[in-house]
Amino acid sequence: MLEIRHLRTLSALRSSGSLVRAAQLLNLTQSALSHQIRLLEERYKAPLFERKSMPIAFTATGSRLLELADKLLPEIELAERDVARLSQGDKGQLRVALECHTCFDWLMPVMDAFRQRWPEVEIDLVSGFHSEPADLLRSGEADLVIGSPYGPDFTVFPLFRFEMLVVMAQKHRLQAQRRLAASDFAGETLITYPVPEERIDLIREVLRPAGIQFERRTAELTVAVLQLVASRRGIAALPNWAIKNYVDYDYVVARPVGEHGLWSDLYVSVPEPLQDKAYVRDFVSVIREQCAATLDGIKLLS
Repeated sequence: MLEIRHLRTLSALRSSGSLVRAAQLLNLTQSALSHQIRLLEERYKAPLFERKSMPIAFTATGSRLLELADKLLPEIELAERDVARLSQGDKGQLRVALECHTCFDWLMPVMDAFRQRWPEVEIDLVSGFHSEPADLLRSGEADLVIGSPYGPDFTVFPLFRFEMLVVMAQKHRLQAQRRLAASDFAGETLITYPVPEERIDLIREVLRPAGIQFERRTAELTVAVLQLVASRRGIAALPNWAIKNYVDYDYVVARPVGEHGLWSDLYVSVPEPLQDKAYVRDFVSVIREQCAATLDGIKLLS
């Protein structure tokens, strides 16, 4: 029997563009997702999409089932939100604080999508720079923080993993290297956001353990960091998805760090009283769905 989960699988395949990302989005193993698809194809005696096509190209059978998904899933999701409103109340506020400075690029579309789904919930950004966003949760000045996991005092929802890449000016001395080692940073000026050093992955995970000496300069805006890098004031470590356009247009050059890369994880933290609010959980879902569909090089966390 065709089930709702099958329609959600097809929708996730289309939005994410790959089996790997769809499995992450659905919180399934890739083998479980492949098994589910194989059973569907056996039921209809036809493939649902073309193998080895990037992005996924659906067959006539798969496209027809997607048409059904497009009709039914929005109605089901709307009904689920309505039931949540009836059981939990339909009012609320969501004041969002960011530890992740580079998150603004994808957060604005996420907030727009969330407002369409929850028009009764007042969602807004907590303005200004905050060196310790968790303090805003403790003081009640924010309802949700996007950044590091702030457990065990708060409930934490996983978002995604991303690679930190080092960006440098064109023709920088390190450009010829395929990957950077800790020793390559000796004597360099590292341009960072104005946050404590223990919250900077490159410093905490790579430079400090190796005892590397470096200069540090700060800027609050990503565009300011990249302008300083392009004008040869230093180098910076930024998320792969935040610098893609700048690299594609040859504004800066990017290189990975270490043999396996330097990876960071992003989470949502909320006070425990908000953990079961339907609009909070849906906000997390919207982030995961939108980012899986639009950000290159990320891996959704389970």
